[in-house]
Amino acid sequence: MSSQLPDPRLVELLRQRSLRTGRFTLSSGRTSTYYIDARVTTMSAAGLKLVGELGLAAVRRAGWPMDAVGGLTLGADPVAYAIARASQDAPPVVDAFTVRKQAKDHGAGRRIEGCFRAGLRAVVVEDVITSGASARTAIEAVAAEGGIVTGVLAVVDRQEGGRAAIEAGGVPVLCLVNVSDLGVAP
Repeated sequence: MSSQLPDPRLVELLRQRSLRTGRFTLSSGRTSTYYIDARVTTMSAAGLKLVGELGLAAVRRAGWPMDAVGGLTLGADPVAYAIARASQDAPPVVDAFTVRKQAKDHGAGRRIEGCFRAGLRAVVVEDVITSGASARTAIEAVAAEGGIVTGVLAVVDRQEGGRAAIEAGGVPVLCLVNVSDLGVAP
């Protein structure tokens, strides 16, 4: 978030648990000298509590209407569940949903699972934004099912153009931490 410093507890948790250096191939196909496996933070007990509280507070400060929160599985799942859980202690309550990478070919054949229905105001979440492709995929799926996306919240922005790509589509973006906050050059 540009107007507020990142929470030092989250920065430290991400540094300790999620930041790795070396040579990595990203989902975009590009190589990088660092990798942020935010799931190691967002799936930890401490991370779930912190991300839930910080994410919920950030969305509310932004004034985005939100009935539900979710994103593309798997990175977005713990972020969405954490925010939904935090809302139970700080109403109004929001529910969570998961966007599949593709619709199931059995059962109800749903692309979006969980607490989702047409007309919901949804915040799409992401663990790490790089190119913005995962968030854009989730935005498209939510819109196709009749949801209204009010914003995107990411735990970490790699500062590689993903945020701008999402915002170019007319959806505002908040990030709890920028990669530069972790001591890594974008």
